Amino acid sequence: MQKDEKLNITKDKLLEATFLLMEEADDPLAVTSRQIADRAGVKPSMINYCFGSRENLIYNTFQKQYLGFLQEKKIAKLIASDIAPKELLKKLHFTVAKCLVENPKFTKAITGFVLFNRDLSQESFSYPYVKKHYNGRRTDEECRLIAYELSAMMQLIVCRKDDIRESFGIDLDKDKELKKYIDMRVDLLLGD
Repeated sequence: MQKDEKLNITKDKLLEATFLLMEEADDPLAVTSRQIADRAGVKPSMINYCFGSRENLIYNTFQKQYLGFLQEKKIAKLIASDIAPKELLKKLHFTVAKCLVENPKFTKAITGFVLFNRDLSQESFSYPYVKKHYNGRRTDEECRLIAYELSAMMQLIVCRKDDIRESFGIDLDKDKELKKYIDMRVDLLLGD
């Protein structure tokens, strides 16, 4: 077996072990590198070797689940549609927010990483649609920043959904209210 194949198998084992442990844990932040490595049947050092850090592994685990969610036929059909970029962003961000709301353990575990450590040079899924919406009226850097703000604020708000419900009366567990919130955020950030 080639070195790259072994590495990919190890990465897959780590991703799967992380997913299972995060699902089982009462507090996802308490899942340790050693627990993940033990479940995956690898040395703990492989986490840093394969992913750079435990936090990045958790983020990649969520990304894998999320990308699978995005590849469902309904989402692929939405992305291929002719709707205006701003409306597409509203629908996509609703879908992402719903995924975050339905996976609170991952949301809690990855929010700090996304807000403070995610590589901002990597293109966000929102960026092409933000850029298309502005059609040259904003620089690439401004479009990338707006795309980052859309995702970062959404994660923070979803992570604090109980506080949002108590303080503002918005129940993000209800699709109608979540959609209204997402539409408002997109309108605020993409207003012309």
